[in-house]
Amino acid sequence: MDRLPPLRLLAAFEAMARLETMSEAAARLNVSRPAVSQALKALEAHVGADLFDRSKRPVRLTGAGELLARAVRDGLGQISAAIEDIRAMQGLSDQQVNVACTLGMATYWLMPRLPEFYALYPDITVNVQAPPSDLPALNAGVDIALRYGTGGWREGWTRKLFDERVAPVGRPALITRLQAEGQGLDSVPLIHVRSPHNQHWAGWQDYFALRGIVRPRLTGQSFDNYVQAAQAVLDGRGLMLGWRSITARLVEEGSLEEWPGGAVDFGTAYYLTEAPSLPESGRVFADWLLAAAA
Repeated sequence: MDRLPPLRLLAAFEAMARLETMSEAAARLNVSRPAVSQALKALEAHVGADLFDRSKRPVRLTGAGELLARAVRDGLGQISAAIEDIRAMQGLSDQQVNVACTLGMATYWLMPRLPEFYALYPDITVNVQAPPSDLPALNAGVDIALRYGTGGWREGWTRKLFDERVAPVGRPALITRLQAEGQGLDSVPLIHVRSPHNQHWAGWQDYFALRGIVRPRLTGQSFDNYVQAAQAVLDGRGLMLGWRSITARLVEEGSLEEWPGGAVDFGTAYYLTEAPSLPESGRVFADWLLAAAA
């Protein structure tokens, strides 16, 4: 960060580049012309290049000046937009709900249902956060956390959304072919989800142990999230462990199919945890989520 010049120098440069005359830039910044001139010289010394061609009237940006002008314009524009967003969020805090959940839960369970919520409550905005962790925390700024596990979290108020169930899933044509060839789960091609951030979820090794299936080799394609893994399964590359929160709708639509007789219950569920100081909009959304899950 110490390689960046002071913001006042960049502000003077942006005004000069946009307005093209020192008098107009000084008036816009509410400073004197010498102050603008000194700021521009200090900025040129900082970057080590001339930013303006002063041999012409009005002065023109050099090649280096054009490059910096684009960057400063974009950067200040992003800062301005962020400030407007923050102001809007502060003014509409009673009409916004911040929800944290996994990427798979957001993509396959929550987001497809949000249009139903907006149809009922058009004035409430739901902001969905998908942190890397497989156990989204109820941090500051998060109103509701949707988490997988056995419950027992102590912060906030936790209620069960639905029981989870697991079953190997794959393309219907692939499952039909594998069974026609006499292959069982001890030999079918596998798709894995392996990441330091999703160790809370069971994998193929846990599934085979629970089912009592002996499979010497657990080789197969690996992905670091369920969205990529689901796409590989949809491409017909193998079977993945399908969770209700991720693959239930794909199975209902016929895009995927469960391996016959392959469902198991790890005794886990999805839970909704509310922040202690939940706004009224959050209570409305929490009640709607429970009804949608039911």
